[in-house]
Amino acid sequence: MTNKHSASLTYRDAGVDIDAGDALVDRIKPLAAKTMRAGVMAGIGGFGALFEVPKHLKEPVLVSGTDGVGTKLRLAFEWQRHDTVGIDLVAMSVNDILVQGAEPLFFLDYFACGKLSVDTAASVVAGIAKGCELSGCALIGGETAEMPGMYPDGEYDLAGFAVGAVEKSRIIDGKSIAAGDVVLGLASSGAHSNGFSLLRKILTHANARPGQDLGGRRLEDVVMEPTRIYVKSVLAALAAHGPAIKGLAHITGGGLLDNVPRILQPGLAARLHRDAWVMPELFSWLQENGGVADSEMHRVFNCGIGMIIVVPADQADAVKATLSAHGENVSIVGEIINRENPDAPQALVV
Repeated sequence: MTNKHSASLTYRDAGVDIDAGDALVDRIKPLAAKTMRAGVMAGIGGFGALFEVPKHLKEPVLVSGTDGVGTKLRLAFEWQRHDTVGIDLVAMSVNDILVQGAEPLFFLDYFACGKLSVDTAASVVAGIAKGCELSGCALIGGETAEMPGMYPDGEYDLAGFAVGAVEKSRIIDGKSIAAGDVVLGLASSGAHSNGFSLLRKILTHANARPGQDLGGRRLEDVVMEPTRIYVKSVLAALAAHGPAIKGLAHITGGGLLDNVPRILQPGLAARLHRDAWVMPELFSWLQENGGVADSEMHRVFNCGIGMIIVVPADQADAVKATLSAHGENVSIVGEIINRENPDAPQALVV
């Protein structure tokens, strides 16, 4: 019963604009439509999204991953750069499930804010849709949560969820990796979405400002360069070379030193050669301006290598050629060695 002596309150009075949410859905639908692929049965607009497991797989195994964009979002807020963080969001999950040999099938996003700006949210989702196109997966659903009092004006948070599939017999688990195998490194596009708490601290310490030059580009363009998506090139290499690809590691939080060991058996280690690839100027600038030790650089940042692939030495050139033909900048960056001491690191940069 309405109190006759007071105005009737609405959800908008409480800070939630249902009409804005509806307007955003209308903006999102054509973006999502561009990402549709075989298997989608019902996508944006329903209570749940439906996707049919690929029929060409005899024993399909579903592989899932979830991630966010981290404190790179703080720079998106400060610099009003909302158009590429959606690519980062997709990349972090699809690259993760790729390392087990999975083809990404569909993606869902979660966008949370205090007050919904349709233009900002649509810009973010446009980036998500672009990331899905680059990885060949469908943007099949998501959630936009407007929660007054939870986030400051102009800020938001993102989470993403990817599901892929791989033939059970072709799951890549690194168990066949042996001493003498070669380590290939696929070039990164920049800092991707990792290490930004340290990166931002260095920017502050160096009094860096948008617009200043960094290697012939504006600093904000270099720093906000979206995470490279390796899906199509690596899937092409898997199709062409199959079992020759023994292991893959996505170089995310933990850098080279923590991620490469995740695919190695206890008795093995990866020896990477620092002079085998060119470290992008961004990382040299960060190291110089932050006074960061080499070991810390290799633990925090990708340092120019976004994906590691382990292959037999006699097939390294062939796999490298296939990846190069599909647009990757590939270097032979190291080799697998026996780990004589159980206390020795499983990845070292020499």
